[in-house]
Amino acid sequence: MGKSICEEQVFHEVHRMHASALRNFLFYKLGSLEKAKDFAQEAFIRLWNNCSKVDFEKSKSYLYTIANRLFLDEADHQKVVLKFHHRQGMSERHMDSNPEYLYRQKEFKTNLEEAVSSLSEKQRVVFLMSRIDKMQNKEIAEAMDLSIKTVEKHISGSLRLLKEKLDELKYLKL
Repeated sequence: MGKSICEEQVFHEVHRMHASALRNFLFYKLGSLEKAKDFAQEAFIRLWNNCSKVDFEKSKSYLYTIANRLFLDEADHQKVVLKFHHRQGMSERHMDSNPEYLYRQKEFKTNLEEAVSSLSEKQRVVFLMSRIDKMQNKEIAEAMDLSIKTVEKHISGSLRLLKEKLDELKYLKL
């Protein structure tokens, strides 16, 4: 028999391996970092409470299944709005005194947020997991219980729609 999740050290290993990606997965779906943290924590609590029923090898799948169920429960009560948090990079700090750059940056960010928000939920989640979390298609497929071909279809469809909506992205490689 393999590792038991009921062993505290093994549970901590599972948490270390999956907490960040699970939180990001929920953030992309919910649009709220606080709710994403809460839901990820709830998924881990449920894993701990059911540790004797879940094999170590199935722990990641179990966590994502629970997280998705929590999201679906939440979605029944309110609309999901995706909001991006601006993270200022070093190159942006050098440009912060250029008003034209600041205006164009703000306009582009707004257009990008609108374009990403207009994607279907699955396209948006797959796209963000691929481009922001740098997850492999296989990992995304496992996390979302999709085939790899479906993940590839969502990514290519997202890129096509984003390029159509954002003239500035037409010649950039995403």
